[in-house]
Amino acid sequence: MSAAALSLLALLLVVAVSLTSRLNVGVLAVALAWAIGVFAAGWKVDQVMAVFPSSLFLTLLGVTLLFGVAQSNGTMEALTHGGLRVLHGRVALLPVLLFALACVISTTGPGAIATTALLAPLAMGLAHQARVPMLLAALMIGNGANAGNLSPISAIGVLVLSLMDKAGLGGHELAVFGANFVAHALVAAGAWALFGGPALRHARPLSAESVSLVRLTRAHLITLAVLAVWVLGVLVFKAPPGLTAFAAATVLVLAGLGNDGEMLRQVPWPVLTMVCGVSVLIGVLDKTGGMELFTTLLSQLATPATVNGVIAGVTGLISTYSSTSGVVYPAFLPAIPGLVAKLGGGNPLEIALSVNVGAALVDVSPLSTIGGLCIAAVPKGENTKVLFRQLLLWGFAMSIAGALFAQFLVPFFVV
Repeated sequence: MSAAALSLLALLLVVAVSLTSRLNVGVLAVALAWAIGVFAAGWKVDQVMAVFPSSLFLTLLGVTLLFGVAQSNGTMEALTHGGLRVLHGRVALLPVLLFALACVISTTGPGAIATTALLAPLAMGLAHQARVPMLLAALMIGNGANAGNLSPISAIGVLVLSLMDKAGLGGHELAVFGANFVAHALVAAGAWALFGGPALRHARPLSAESVSLVRLTRAHLITLAVLAVWVLGVLVFKAPPGLTAFAAATVLVLAGLGNDGEMLRQVPWPVLTMVCGVSVLIGVLDKTGGMELFTTLLSQLATPATVNGVIAGVTGLISTYSSTSGVVYPAFLPAIPGLVAKLGGGNPLEIALSVNVGAALVDVSPLSTIGGLCIAAVPKGENTKVLFRQLLLWGFAMSIAGALFAQFLVPFFVV
């Protein structure tokens, strides 16, 4: 069997293992990449090492280190508490505020998983006190966090934009963020209408003590100022987000506003291992000709007219069980140019946006990290089994919603 065919089988094996096992498939992907590169393709070990995505790794590490400081010194927690106190007891505003707060925090850098981990325990407890349905609260938090997940300064946004740039689709930051945000905002609005949002207008107000006040200290304010300068540099002056994040994190630690040990503990090492490991296998896949076989396989599923919806549906179903950022994005985004060539048509940017949206909309499933974090934060007295079942059904339904959004609405984001 050729190295190209073996590399494609290795990718399919990685996807299958990610659906059925708790193994970090980044480790498996590197092992398979080494074996195929050296023993099937006849490469030297240095050639396998050369496909490691060092630029992507440094960018993701820098961004997560910077927000590790902001997380460990309490800045992000203080912002969360302050945002929730804006309610002034008005229960009807709670779902909207949960979505907005999760979106803002995720957009500014930490990404959806870190945002959900930060916000879910406080927000689910508050929803319980206010008698807001747990399903509605979980969907507002999860969709809000995902709505901001593909900003150009968030860790996952950086990943997606890097993968798109390598595929020849760079320079579309606004379209990437906009399509993802609108899709999640529409879904959240539907969830609000379906699961008790309108009835909350008649709920009794919350007491002022429901959310404790965490005051912004001098350390918090300086941290926010450094983050603001970093964001300005990335968005306005096009500074490299990863390398400048290293500099910003260094400033905060040297100023005594963060501890380097705590900062490093906040880095999602399993995610970095998964993303970079799968990227190594994708590099081998590309250089051995396996990517051409992969795009041929994908092209059998769609036509140029239906590819947006089909690719969103396929990535959504895979992402329900697998890692969106660690498996789906690294596997599918690099395949887009070849897929368009095989189909003989289709807009590459539309397909990329369809992959982004289709894979992300299902991430409120309890089989995903975001859905799991929401369930873990449910207070005593609520039925977690019911919530699990509800989120699972909702996650599967989102694979259809993502396909419809991609087929009919994604073209409006491509100018």
